[in-house]
Amino acid sequence: MTGSHPIVEMQRISISFPGVKALDSVDFRLFQGEVHTLMGENGAGKSTLIKALTGVYKIDEGEILVAGGARRFTGTSDAQNAGISTVYQEVNLCSNLTIGENVMLGHEVRGLFGIKWRATHRQASLVLEKLGLGYLDPRQPLGSLSLALQQLVAIGRSMVTNPKVLILDEPTSSLDANEVEQLFKIIRRLRDQGVAILFVSHFLDQVYAISDRLTVLRNGGFVGEYLPRELDRAQLIAKMIGKDIAALRALDSQSARREHLHDEAPIYRARGIGRKGAIDETDLELHRGEIVGFAGLLGSGRTELARLVYGADRPDGGDVEIRGRKTDIHTPAAGMSSRIAFSSENRRDEGIIRDLSVRENLILGVQAKRGWARPLSRREKDAIVSKYLAEMNVRPADPSRAIRNLSGGNQQKVLLGRWLATKPEILILDEPTRGIDVGAKAEIQERVIGLADEGVSVVFISSELEEVVRLSDRIVVLKDHRKIAEIVNGPDITAESIVTAIAEENDGAAVAALVKDANAKEAAR
Repeated sequence: MTGSHPIVEMQRISISFPGVKALDSVDFRLFQGEVHTLMGENGAGKSTLIKALTGVYKIDEGEILVAGGARRFTGTSDAQNAGISTVYQEVNLCSNLTIGENVMLGHEVRGLFGIKWRATHRQASLVLEKLGLGYLDPRQPLGSLSLALQQLVAIGRSMVTNPKVLILDEPTSSLDANEVEQLFKIIRRLRDQGVAILFVSHFLDQVYAISDRLTVLRNGGFVGEYLPRELDRAQLIAKMIGKDIAALRALDSQSARREHLHDEAPIYRARGIGRKGAIDETDLELHRGEIVGFAGLLGSGRTELARLVYGADRPDGGDVEIRGRKTDIHTPAAGMSSRIAFSSENRRDEGIIRDLSVRENLILGVQAKRGWARPLSRREKDAIVSKYLAEMNVRPADPSRAIRNLSGGNQQKVLLGRWLATKPEILILDEPTRGIDVGAKAEIQERVIGLADEGVSVVFISSELEEVVRLSDRIVVLKDHRKIAEIVNGPDITAESIVTAIAEENDGAAVAALVKDANAKEAAR
């Protein structure tokens, strides 16, 4: 931090909406030349606090000070005039304009006869150069850039007025690892230039990589302000969701939570199922009460194998037995009749029906399983909705609300509730925690473990290898559309172990040694 006094100070901020107090006497400080991350679950009050600081919401109580002076913002222009600029999660740029036109939009260099485009593009180049983006041609169409570069151009536009404060609201949600690092280089450059940066993200790795300080909110209240080194991840999550640290750390070691009787016949056994161009012929067994992780890089065949198990895609060959009986599962209807449920990774397009209510989304699975010619009664619908709104802790618990108005985490809970209502014996979850806050993620992980304890066979797919290792009893490793290893989980298996198996897959001896060592240690226990 380059200053001893806050550039922004929000004191005892309270904001109420009909029926809810969104912020209750919240304090927040932001210093010049720091990255300060605002943490909290969806609904904790992060967005409300940001909107209070940017003039979108009028505060009911409290005071906002900028550079030591009290300010009362009546609109976004007041905040901008005070040196506060914001870049939102969704890139609000004009793809039909050039990079330079987007950067200078509203701040074009003008002369006697209107906009001086050469000078405007030259000024845009200076702004981009200051961010380390001097390699971009300001006359290039914005639409020709990747989403990541468009996000950086949006930051460039926000810096035209030389703001004292830059707010970045979930700027990394659509970026890959390399793009995130490029963004972080620019964030650090701005921080070193003295800009105060308020950063919002639900990715804990990123939070610890970029933050100088953290402020945690919960249920509209102020929990505390911390240095990242003062809190490990379990402690941070505990403060965000109000749960005991020991319980959260126990979740991290759930891979050793149960002993499975693998001498029992598997509930699902496949021999040689595959689909040309999607997944090579694969053998797979699933047991009751077991969580089987599918691990691999994007494009490895994880989702393709899951779709074959469910019947979303038709296999080219192979045999499947369910409960010891040969079964053809070539359609989703056949999968559902065999008590298999599949929650797709594409929550928006293949999961929720955005224009329907929470209630209508919850009952879809049971109604589809029963058949549309036999509609559920009002009493049956009410029972399903009441049960799973409560069990999944959907917030707000309003079944009439359009599901599109729920947070991503609560949409995911509704989807999980939809499939649980069908009483599956095999539940396939493809990226169930992607893009949701850590509180909702912890709740879903706990529910997955609870389902396995109840005897459900769970297939768990996640791009976060740590999550796969944390939850799984057995891990199927895939690469290039084929299964390359199957590992019994244990204390010596880590995300690095899985990466090693993938990287050294061409060395059959290395993979075999990894699997043999892991399985031997499991047998010894």
